[in-house]
Amino acid sequence: MAERPIIIKKIKKVSGHGHHGGAWKVAYADFVTAMMAFFLLLWLLSSTSKEQKEGIAEYFNPTLAIVNSTGAGQGFMGGDTQSSQTLNNDATISSVAIIPSSNSQKSSAETEEESFEDAKERLRQAIQDVPELKQLAESLIVDTTPEGLRIQIVDQDKKSMFPSGSAEMFGYTKKLIDMVSKVISDMPNKIALGGHTDAVPFSSEHYSNWELSADRANASRQALIDAGIQESRISRVSGYADRELLDKENPTSSRNRRITILLLKEAKTPDEE
Repeated sequence: MAERPIIIKKIKKVSGHGHHGGAWKVAYADFVTAMMAFFLLLWLLSSTSKEQKEGIAEYFNPTLAIVNSTGAGQGFMGGDTQSSQTLNNDATISSVAIIPSSNSQKSSAETEEESFEDAKERLRQAIQDVPELKQLAESLIVDTTPEGLRIQIVDQDKKSMFPSGSAEMFGYTKKLIDMVSKVISDMPNKIALGGHTDAVPFSSEHYSNWELSADRANASRQALIDAGIQESRISRVSGYADRELLDKENPTSSRNRRITILLLKEAKTPDEE
């Protein structure tokens, strides 16, 4: 009986599919996902306020907690052991945790308080930078009250802001108000204006310190508007005569004659809510 021939069949296996396999699909999916994230970021940037952007940026301001492979050091930056502090020796970083700062979320009241402090500093600096106004530095008093940021333009003994008995301010007074307006123009707060006199009685029978203080407050309102402050920001204009003295021990003191520009608080503190 004839022997059957032995047939050896070689099969060559080709891995993958056509077009270099399916790896391109994964890369394409990653690209589309990245583009979606990019356009979502653009939309968020265009639809959020400045304060919200600052809050988001601060939230993602990272604090790095580094833990080495030996497990040494359990606190911030891996504790206080040498192996966790000296990263350029034999220690190997096994994980990096990004921990948002605990102070990332500021309340609107804190943000507003910071803007008031910034305005205070800018006002103090601005009056020093203008030679013709530098001599009026003692006439500018800036402080914070429960109502908001209070800017007072005060008479000095030999430097009044208005002629006696008049609501027509001097040129340097208007320049001082112009300077104030430049600092507060970009702030959103409503403004309350007040006029104050000393306790010296007005000589006219039909025109008293009440009318004079109100007229000076209104003149200051117009000066702010002329300097670029939006009229819609003016909340109230009041004349207080001598009822709210700055120097209560000396009712006739020149420092009692003043204009008050009050930036009203918009945000409420936790105690007020």
